[in-house]
Amino acid sequence: MRGVTCSMGVSLDGYIVGPDGGLDWSVPDAEVFRLATDEVRGLGAHLLGRRLYETMLYWENADRDPSLDAAEREFAALWKSLPKVVFSRTLTSVRGTGTRLAGGGLAEEVERLRAEPGEGAIAIGGATLAAEAAALDLIDEYLIRVHPVLVGGGIPFFPHDERRVALELVESRTFASGVVRLRHRVVR
Repeated sequence: MRGVTCSMGVSLDGYIVGPDGGLDWSVPDAEVFRLATDEVRGLGAHLLGRRLYETMLYWENADRDPSLDAAEREFAALWKSLPKVVFSRTLTSVRGTGTRLAGGGLAEEVERLRAEPGEGAIAIGGATLAAEAAALDLIDEYLIRVHPVLVGGGIPFFPHDERRVALELVESRTFASGVVRLRHRVVR
């Protein structure tokens, strides 16, 4: 059965978006960008909330941008070919190769994707969608890139609920930029 991962960048004080809605503090250097590319390479599907979907639309046509370097072209090709499911209460249609609107709830979509043949993890992205997946106990593994910055507020990585989840550290890696990537498996 395919596992479900949640992979996001987070500030040292626990936010995925700063108080101004900005992400400029989390722009990856070349080394961290390669890590993100490797993560996408290992996916079988990606579930996205509306805001993340709108942000990632750039990569659907990025391969046409002559200013992209080889690493960015590789990421664009991987992202474009990846099956994607968008969860939104406001969108009536989506664009992009292999992209569709969710036909059911999050738990139903995850169950359906887990049952399908194929390889690669099912990734969940976007703060609201990830919080819902965590509350439904759908996430098997957290891939967290901790950025060496305090942003002072914004959207937290982990929802503030009363649920306790035991995690096992599987891997940690420190990059020259000071970013630390932590990989934790949920202990069930």
